[in-house]
Amino acid sequence: MSPPVMNASAASAWSDHVVVLPIVLPIAVAGVMFLLDERRRRLKEALGLATLLALLGIALVLVGRAGAAPEVYRVGNWAAPYGIVLVADRLSAMMLALAGLLGLCALVFSFARWGRAGPRFHGLFLLLVMGVNGAFLTGDLFNLFVFFEVMLAASYGLVLHGSGEVRIRAGLGYIAVNLIASLFFLIGVSLIYGTMGTLNMADLARRLAAPAASELALFEIGCAILGLAFLIKCSAWPLGFWLPTTYAAASAPAAAILAILSKVGVYVVVRLSLLLFGAGLSEGFGQACLLGIGLATIAYGTVGILASRDLARAAGYAVMISSGTVLAVLGSGSDAALAGALYYLVGSTLAAGALFLLAEVLQRGRDPVEQAQPVFADEYRDPFDDADATEIGRILPAGVALSGVGLLLCTLMLAGVPPLAGFVGKLAIFSGLTGGTITASSWWLIAILTLSSLGTLLPLVRLGILTLWVPHDDPPPALRASELAALAGLLAACFGLALWGGPALAYADATVQGLAQPQDYIRAVLGAPAGGAP
Repeated sequence: MSPPVMNASAASAWSDHVVVLPIVLPIAVAGVMFLLDERRRRLKEALGLATLLALLGIALVLVGRAGAAPEVYRVGNWAAPYGIVLVADRLSAMMLALAGLLGLCALVFSFARWGRAGPRFHGLFLLLVMGVNGAFLTGDLFNLFVFFEVMLAASYGLVLHGSGEVRIRAGLGYIAVNLIASLFFLIGVSLIYGTMGTLNMADLARRLAAPAASELALFEIGCAILGLAFLIKCSAWPLGFWLPTTYAAASAPAAAILAILSKVGVYVVVRLSLLLFGAGLSEGFGQACLLGIGLATIAYGTVGILASRDLARAAGYAVMISSGTVLAVLGSGSDAALAGALYYLVGSTLAAGALFLLAEVLQRGRDPVEQAQPVFADEYRDPFDDADATEIGRILPAGVALSGVGLLLCTLMLAGVPPLAGFVGKLAIFSGLTGGTITASSWWLIAILTLSSLGTLLPLVRLGILTLWVPHDDPPPALRASELAALAGLLAACFGLALWGGPALAYADATVQGLAQPQDYIRAVLGAPAGGAP
């Protein structure tokens, strides 16, 4: 008897639903986790690991399937702009893969100790991943706000995870800043809907082709207010003062996954700028402001990292520099340079996440945040009771050497020193800025990025020497197996990005070319219904 063969139409129907899985899967598993007793930690770890592996696999499938035309999923098979649509193109697929890899490594790192430093960690972690994935996939501003709030609500819990007075103080400031950002979001969305009558991104781009003069002015005001919300989330100067303090106070795996949150703001700014203001009556709206804000953010982040006295705070400023680089390049108007900036964004985010994890290992036992007494007691156990530590992973005797190698790679990556992907990304940016007509703003951007590389290299080398070479009374850092696996995964991804820099840059270039042709996005989203849920 021949084996059963799956019907081709059935297989196609299943593949049509891949786009919605990055949202449905984590929220379903998170719901199950919240029903489980906190003492079922092993089961929660297994569920979280399986979910993140599946999400990374789905993201890689979407990266492989991404083409010139975006893949559109119409929930309920309702046509846009009346129904909810999810859109997977090259940019969203790339960001999904970045979030999946960073989330997987941060979760694996938490298995050593931080996953049991407080209740509901794994459920909140998956809810944050769901909100991030939804923000990357949604095709309308209303659902962007929904995913934005889910992401923020989960991040509030993760910032406070592990308790301690320092985390509580930093977390309250973080919550206040993001509530202000949410208020700007609502005001901006209200003005946009009041003038255009729609919140679907593709429909906004279509209607923007011929609005009334009065509507155009009010629409641009709404977009400017909306932009403030995302610039706060980007940690752009002068709105990003909260990021280094908050991320340095958070636990290591929480800080690593929070590194992707600032890139949600960058993603939305890039998406809306090229979709709504790439051509037409509002062509170039806000471009000069983005250039100035991006340059100021790079300068502020460089000064901050020079003044940093610990690795976690330096990693926070590195996240700011990464966001400022993309904003400044977007404001320069060079498509070729923007492709290099997107490539750099991926590598710098992975390196910053690895630096947050390394900071916890290298400063273990000397971190005042970790040593603080809990404000809210765990329901079942002492958060840092290491009675069962041997069950989690074998302590590796070469922890100092391995940590030193990891710190060196993160430093080279963030500073843009050859031969890692940071250098390739900055070289692509410089090539794009000098490939056509060279403006004064291009020279300013090249100069500030060059000084930023030097300003990143020096303090990270200094902090590495102070941490690894200067004698301390504390024992040398010890890496557990799960911590080593997480760090190895992020650093291997940085290496892979450099080794396959050609295909990666080609993918980034195709991404920018697709973003520069918004008519393909509009046609795909507003076309005939196909492939949605029944």
